[in-house]
Amino acid sequence: MLSNGDFFPRRDPNLVKRIGEATALEVRATGIPYAFAPCIAVCRDPRWGRCYESYSEDHKIVQMMTEIITGLQGGLPVHSKKGVPFVAGKNKVAACAKHYVGDGGTTKGINENNTVISWNGLLSIHMPAYFNSIAKGVATIMTSYSSWNGKKMHANHDLVTDFLKNKLKFRGFVISDWQGLDRITSPPHANYSYSVEAGVGAGIDMVMVPYNFTEFIDDLTYQVKNNIIPMSRIDDAVKRILRVKFVMGLFENPMADNSLVNQLGSQEHRELAREAVRKSLVLLMNGESADKPLLPLPKKATKILVAGTHADNLGYQCGGWTITWQGLGGNDLTTGTTILQAVKNTVDSSTQVVYSENPDAGFVKSGEFSYAIVVVGEPPYAETYGDSLNLTISEPGPNTIYNVCGSVKCVVVVISGRPVVVQPFVSSIDALVAAWLPGTEGQGVADVLFGDYGFTGKLARTWFKTVDQLPMNVGDPHYDPLFPFGFGLTTKPTHQN
Repeated sequence: MLSNGDFFPRRDPNLVKRIGEATALEVRATGIPYAFAPCIAVCRDPRWGRCYESYSEDHKIVQMMTEIITGLQGGLPVHSKKGVPFVAGKNKVAACAKHYVGDGGTTKGINENNTVISWNGLLSIHMPAYFNSIAKGVATIMTSYSSWNGKKMHANHDLVTDFLKNKLKFRGFVISDWQGLDRITSPPHANYSYSVEAGVGAGIDMVMVPYNFTEFIDDLTYQVKNNIIPMSRIDDAVKRILRVKFVMGLFENPMADNSLVNQLGSQEHRELAREAVRKSLVLLMNGESADKPLLPLPKKATKILVAGTHADNLGYQCGGWTITWQGLGGNDLTTGTTILQAVKNTVDSSTQVVYSENPDAGFVKSGEFSYAIVVVGEPPYAETYGDSLNLTISEPGPNTIYNVCGSVKCVVVVISGRPVVVQPFVSSIDALVAAWLPGTEGQGVADVLFGDYGFTGKLARTWFKTVDQLPMNVGDPHYDPLFPFGFGLTTKPTHQN
């Protein structure tokens, strides 16, 4: 089961392609032929609640990661016409590049807000991955709730029709976001007939209407009958939608393929997810000096401590957009391996593993532990619920770090959708690992902690010192990070029994 957290590998387009292939099979197994992926946002401010849906602050990495489209849809045939959508048969899905355009550049990272940037800035930072997506035959593109210099993207004819469809020759269909037309006005749905006219007029071909679809149909029909929206605009939308349906083979094979059911959460896909975890973890600190590293940890030790809110919590590992919209805490969400379980699976049978979620300092001091693993981070969230101005590790995480790391050698593993505040703890911890949102396969974390594999991951985004530095991206004149973009210590695999 691949959760959003598995989409963090860096500079390994082939891995992302394989993730796309596995995702296509699992999505098809549910009977759905369409995936709202990839999100090709370039997150320029980690305060944005959707930053974990973005591959990087650097558009070049995001461009590389559009290779997931090839996995989802299949490889484009040679001599394909530019911009024509492509889906290679019934084990593949239509992909969706989103959210067009500038969703990751809003002021202070506020979701659905305003991206203030010049045309050149938009073209050089937020647009490039769309060029790659279109070149790979992406079937659909979703417009963004956000605005560009005050103009709502759902109502932006210049960018949706003139640029995307006419200049870039995109021949798939443009879909709105969930209630995207409603949100053209503030407050949403204040003038729905205007929203329909503006959104459809801008060039949106398919409209996501979750609730009151009769209202949309009635308003659109009225406007077409009265020549408010020209029939040529409807023809364009219908042609594009049919083109995608034809290329998908939906008319020949409209029903779900029941034989794919064993693909869901298959062992092969879990192994792939585990590989993605191993490769995406970033080692930020490892011992006081290079000649005294803490990692890899010895599997054979008398007694070790595992602590922290995120050590035994599958829901926290998966984050938002997992089974439910906002995600869920706890271990009843889905099946998988928590980090605590992974540690127990990995250490020597003689090693005693003690788990205490939030131990006091006395317990740690008297415990005679060889070392400790502290797993803390953010709770699950999605969209606006994840917007954060302080980016702190959730309580009692900081307390756990101080209590444990003050008394015993410790590695802190951070489970989060983005860089968070860690500077206050750096002096008291021995090793620090950014594990992002590893999803169900927590064994991938233990794989590198204990040296079955080496750490290889590099930061795809800047790790700030304090939030008042934000926004701060690689190349900025005031660039003064705690850990710079591209940073990541490495370890070699060890051969422990």
